[in-house]
Order: sequence, then structure tokens, then C-alpha cells
Amino acid sequence: MARSQLAKYRPWLKVALNAIALALFVSACYQLNINGLLQNILLWIKDLGLFGVLAFIVIYNLATVLFIPGSLLTLGGGALYGMVWGVVYVFIASTLGATLAFLIGRYFARDWVSKKFRNNLVFRAIDAAIAKEGFKIVFLARLSPIFPFNMLNYVFGITRVALKDYILGSIGMIPATIMYVYLGSLAVDISMISTQSLTESNAIPWTIRIVGLIATVLMSVYIGYLARRTLRQITRE
Repeated sequence: MARSQLAKYRPWLKVALNAIALALFVSACYQLNINGLLQNILLWIKDLGLFGVLAFIVIYNLATVLFIPGSLLTLGGGALYGMVWGVVYVFIASTLGATLAFLIGRYFARDWVSKKFRNNLVFRAIDAAIAKEGFKIVFLARLSPIFPFNMLNYVFGITRVALKDYILGSIGMIPATIMYVYLGSLAVDISMISTQSLTESNAIPWTIRIVGLIATVLMSVYIGYLARRTLRQITRE
């Protein structure tokens, strides 16, 4: 009896253990002064010359998959490559990293989530709504500053949004990318770059915040509308 009970809760225990491991990893990163480590990595990339672009993209991808905030790397992109090329390289790196995390979420978690929630009408309705209007929803989510970028990649992976819509929806990252790269390009030296100083200086323009807030509201209302409509269809069927 005890063994059958343990088997029943085993999937949830795995999820809990993975969540604890992730939390410990993130905590360890902060304890190890992740900002200082990333600054040293940016200095190393600077010394690589042309090969530094490839290294920058690969490291950005790893940071995205490992839940390491990419804001400092985005600022570093502006400091290393200037405004125009900084935006290009950061957008390529962030899109590739987001796609990689999306694919990990889809092929390692999608089946498990589907099995657990296949009888949940609300989940099915939201999932179907995102599948129908994937581009619009991903685009609005990328504009919103409320949803964590790294976590969102995995969340979309467990939905039925098409990979094409997910990648195209990534253009919603461009406004924030331009802002961070521009701020990074103003730095005289890479050692001046710090996410803490950025937060303390309150440098995020109000226009970006307002656009993000509007996008958040629109996405919430839109998903709610689509989910309700789809739920009615599922119920009738």
C-alpha cells in the first residue's frame, strides 16, 4: 500500500526535487557574484576579436537555458559592439537561446504536462487558444516586463504554440533590447556595467514601462477571451 502511494506521488516528487535543485543553483550563482563573473567573461570576449561574437552568442544561449539573467550580457553587447551591431548580436543570441529553452521544455516536459492535464478543460482551452493565436500571444508576452524571460521560454514549450509563431513572436523583445544595448553602449568601460547600478539609476524609460503594461493587459484579456470561446467549444463537443 505504501509503495503504491509512493508511486502515485513520484512524478510530483521529481518536479519538487528539480525545482529545489534549480533554486539552489540560482542561489549559488548569486552567492558567487554572478555580475562579477559575467563582467570577466565580457572582458575575455573582448580580447577574442572576431571570434568573440560567436563566443558571446554561445554564452548568451547558456545563460538563457540556465536561468541566468541576460540583462548584464545585453548591456555588455552594447559596450562591446556599439548600438547597431550590439542590437543585432543580442537579438540573434536571445532568440537562439529562447528557442533552445523552448525546445527543451517541449521535448522533455510537454508529454508529461499533457498527460497530467488532459482532462482539465481550462488547461485544454488555454492551450488551444495559444495554439490558434500563438504569434500574437508570444509577441505581447515578449513586450511585457512582468513575465520573466527565461521562465517564459520553458512555459511556452509546454503549450501547443507552433515553433514558427514562437520564433516570429520574439520580435517583441526588440524594444527592450534596443534600450539595454543603448545603455550599455554609453559605458566607457565594461567594468562600469552593472545590473544593480541600472536598477538604482531608474534608467528604464516610462515609455517602455507603459508599453509593457499595455501589452500585459492586452495579452491577459486576449487569452481569457480565446480560452472562454474555446472552452465553450470543448464543452459542446
